[in-house]
Amino acid sequence: MLDKPICTLIIAEVYTMSDDRSYKFDSTISMERSIQAELLLLLGQRPSHGYELIQRLNEADFKSGEADTATVYRNLRRMDKDELIRSHWEISESGPGRRLYELTPLGKQTLDLWSQFLSFQKAKLENFQQVYDQYVESLSKEENEVNKS
Repeated sequence: MLDKPICTLIIAEVYTMSDDRSYKFDSTISMERSIQAELLLLLGQRPSHGYELIQRLNEADFKSGEADTATVYRNLRRMDKDELIRSHWEISESGPGRRLYELTPLGKQTLDLWSQFLSFQKAKLENFQQVYDQYVESLSKEENEVNKS
């Protein structure tokens, strides 16, 4: 279901029923697909139209850079196909119809997996930073000892 991952962690297997068939949701998470986590979070907060999602994504503190419109809509279509979200057309008397996107139960489970993955990645980065800080401190001590000699 997901593209080839750059950085992956298999957290869990999620099973769902669709059209009376059971399938395993591939929970291998790719960092390049993080936009999906961001979209799932925004849709978890409230159902939204595509344009509104792009605006909210661009205003979010967790997003770096502007969201590419084509990338957002491509991911929304993929997530709809993968049953992480569902969408339907809303017809308005005052303007053209717009597609409304909302989170599904499988999307909520996937969002939970993303949260676990990001927590794991955060811990690994904090460990790296701690070891790096110790390394820098040891270099400083060595330098001080050389200067004392």
